[in-house]
Amino acid sequence: MNYDRVFAIGVTLNLGYALVEVMAGLWLNSLALVADAGHNLPDVLGLVLAWAAVWLSRHKPSVRHSYGLGRTSILAALANAVLLFAALGVIVWESIGRLTAPQPVATGPVMAVALVGIVINGFTAWLFVRGSKTDLNVRGAYLHMVADAAVSAGVVASAALMGVTQWLWLDPLTSLMIAAVIAWGSWSLLVDSLRLTLDAVPRHVDADAVARFLAADPRVKGVHDLHIWALSTEAVALTVHLVCPDGHPGDAWLEQLCRELHEQHDIDHPTVQIETGESRFSGCHKHCGIDLPASAAH
Repeated sequence: MNYDRVFAIGVTLNLGYALVEVMAGLWLNSLALVADAGHNLPDVLGLVLAWAAVWLSRHKPSVRHSYGLGRTSILAALANAVLLFAALGVIVWESIGRLTAPQPVATGPVMAVALVGIVINGFTAWLFVRGSKTDLNVRGAYLHMVADAAVSAGVVASAALMGVTQWLWLDPLTSLMIAAVIAWGSWSLLVDSLRLTLDAVPRHVDADAVARFLAADPRVKGVHDLHIWALSTEAVALTVHLVCPDGHPGDAWLEQLCRELHEQHDIDHPTVQIETGESRFSGCHKHCGIDLPASAAH
């Protein structure tokens, strides 16, 4: 699915709101609003990075980049997570300083600005909800928008309570809670993107199940050198050596195998090497990748 229009709407709305929030926070002396804007601005940059990566990932393979530029989407997701943790450090530092010297806040206007944030972030999250199940960059955008809407709701609640109680420390405390939301929402994005950068098997793919599926075919007597990794935040690649003593089962069988790998295990780019097992040394690097005798699946 092409998300160019969704990203354009999300970037425009959130950039405009973040700038308004910064100005309002400084004018109203609300660190909670400034902290929320500090959360939103890296999100906007993250959206831009994700948008650029999704656009680059659509470029066709070339002689120099034989897999295309899909990995830029993984790098963008990692950069997005790092940016969020950088913003986290700034918010925590400023919040701790404000706790020691609380300052008055215009609670009514703060609530009004935060209510606008709930609407904008909630609408943007809804735009990304469909793709959040299949693309790491889109999932990151969706999670951040949901978190932003929740954070804005927290600002509304704290401002309302502060207007009644005059507890000035609620504003920096809310900022620290915002920081906790950022950390909670960003950790899985950081871990997943780092794993994919290191060519780990994507979280939604069960490598053992894939190996058993391949070995279950009666014409396959052994599976070795199985590798599964992400070409992008959406596409998954696989290479494997299959030992078929009776020879190559045919192109129709291979086409069906690739179709089932895609439908059952979400493998988009399988590369299968057929061997008869006559050589004592099979593959380019013995014991590299997952090995599974066919007997283990029967």
